[in-house]
Order: sequence, then C-alpha cells, then structure tokens
Amino acid sequence: MNQPLAYVHPGAKIARNVVIDPFTTIHNNVEIGEGTWIGSNVTIMEGARIGKNCNIFPGAVISAVPQDLKFGGEDSLAVIGDNTTIRECVTINRGTVASGQTKIGKNCLIMATAHIAHDCHIGDNAIIVNGVALAGHVTVGDFAIIGGLAAVHQFISIGEHAMISGGSLVRKDVPPFSKAAKEPLSYVGINSVGLRRRGFSTEKIREIQDIYRILYQKNYNTTQALSIIEAEMEATPERDDIIQFIRNSSRGIMKGYTSSM
Repeated sequence: MNQPLAYVHPGAKIARNVVIDPFTTIHNNVEIGEGTWIGSNVTIMEGARIGKNCNIFPGAVISAVPQDLKFGGEDSLAVIGDNTTIRECVTINRGTVASGQTKIGKNCLIMATAHIAHDCHIGDNAIIVNGVALAGHVTVGDFAIIGGLAAVHQFISIGEHAMISGGSLVRKDVPPFSKAAKEPLSYVGINSVGLRRRGFSTEKIREIQDIYRILYQKNYNTTQALSIIEAEMEATPERDDIIQFIRNSSRGIMKGYTSSM
C-alpha cells in the first residue's frame, strides 16, 4: 500500500503490509514492522526502528538528529515498540553516543505535538499527553502518565505507574505509583485510581500508601524514612521498587506537598 506520492528510500526495510500515505518521506536505514500505518506528511529519518501495528499520524518526525551540540553524527537509533500510537506533529529524536538510542516501549500513546529528545527511554503502556516536552536522557517507567504541556528536565526519572499533572515543571525525580502536582512539583498522593484499573488489590494499594506516608508525612528525612520502611514494612516487589528508585535517584526526589507552598 505504498502510495505513488510517498518517497521510500530503496534501503529502507518495510514489511509487506505496511500502509504509507501520500507525501510521506522515509529515509535510508529505516525498518518498519508489519501492520503499521504511516499517515501523510510524516518524515521518518535514518535510524528509525518502528515495530508492528503502530499508527503514526500526519506531521510526525521520527528519528531526526538530536538537538544536542555534542552530537557528532554517530550512528544511533530511535526505537518504537509494537502497537504504539504517535499522534500529529510529534517529534522524536534519535540517540547519541551516551546510550545509542531513544526508545519508546510497546502499547504507548504519544499525543499530538509532544517532543521526546535524544536518549529518552520510555517504558511500555506509557501515555505522554499533548504538548509534553521531554529533555534528553529522561526515563519514564511502565504505565506512567505525563499530563499535557508538562516540561521534564534532562536526566529526570519518572517511576512506573506514576501520574504527573498537566502543566507541571518536573525538576526532580517522581517515584513509582505516586501522583505529582503543584508548583514546585510535589507528592500529592498515590495513583490509586490507575492502580485499581490495572488490577492492584486494595491491600496492595494500602501497602503503597503506608510506604509513602512514612516517606512524606512523618517528618523524617529521606534516609531515615527508607530505613524505617525497610525495617517495618514487609519486603514486596513494590516496596523494593520504591526503595531502589529513591536510592538510585541522582537528582533527588520531589518533595511532599504542604499547604504553605
């Protein structure tokens, strides 16, 4: 279904049942998997690796060179997982020598006009809402949701199942399962609605709430809170994910919300 008004470089590897609409340009060194639809006026540049059953809407630019003055023209990739939808005018830059690739997982939704910079790594089932801007080297966990027009500083980590409110300025790491809002960005609870939708039990949600009460509501510093969580809370995958995320945080985690802010 390659339209005559689309340009596909002879070196591109396109599965037989990919649909490419008119006025789209696909460069050399591109791979596109089965069942994917590429809308009109899309530009897919060198280094793109697009999975199966993806939908890429008009105006998107995939795998353009990084907006990074240190970029030296090295070979790198922009990898899009299966069943991911990329809406209108999204821009996704390929990686640099730092990690070699920008990666978006499976079953993601990247809404219109979002920008994903070089070396970002986004997990499966993530939602990046309209107008979000991710600077370079941002990591986003599985099932995370970033609200519209949020701006995320470079080297930030956002944990799995986290939810960030629209218009947020994200300067600190956002731990797993949490909700982030206010200015400056602060912990405002756990993403209980999202967790229920994904099959977390009431008991598991209470466990996560108890962990974050110790961390954010008991007036401990982070080191003290982590020691208490390890000593008093039963070891579970969720507890260990939270502890490991916080201990691995290079920028520090967001603060707790107080009414004085």
